[in-house]
Amino acid sequence: MKNQKYSIKLSEKERKRLHGFIRSKSPKNTAECKKRAKVILCLDENSNKPLSVEETAKKCKLHSENVYKIRKQYVTEGMERILYRKKRETPPVPSKITGEVEAHIIATACSAAPTGKKAWTLQMIADKIVLDGLLESISDVSVMNVLKKHNISLT
Repeated sequence: MKNQKYSIKLSEKERKRLHGFIRSKSPKNTAECKKRAKVILCLDENSNKPLSVEETAKKCKLHSENVYKIRKQYVTEGMERILYRKKRETPPVPSKITGEVEAHIIATACSAAPTGKKAWTLQMIADKIVLDGLLESISDVSVMNVLKKHNISLT
């Protein structure tokens, strides 16, 4: 254990912080982050009986490769990176369905069916949205989700 490239030696203050983090009920402290904190505590060489990577993996119900990664990440990036998730570098893709598109879907669904048809179908509404030039493409499932959100039934 002494010849490890990434060894963990916690101070008493760091150990208390990790124990407090694990006991915390804050929703910001996810189960995944708490598990990583437990891994660090298990691998601490300053504790009475530090566990091996395999023992830690078994105790924390993780694969040993994950334990190696957590240990390396702690040593190279610090405690904050272990305790809290990394912020996204790129934001999620914004929804194609804006308020205007949503209103158009609802208006179409509530209007009279096209001639020769008994009622609108989800695919017919999706096709109409594309034909009207509001979007390049939209699936019938997206139309269904909009109608479901507003409690509108086509039957």
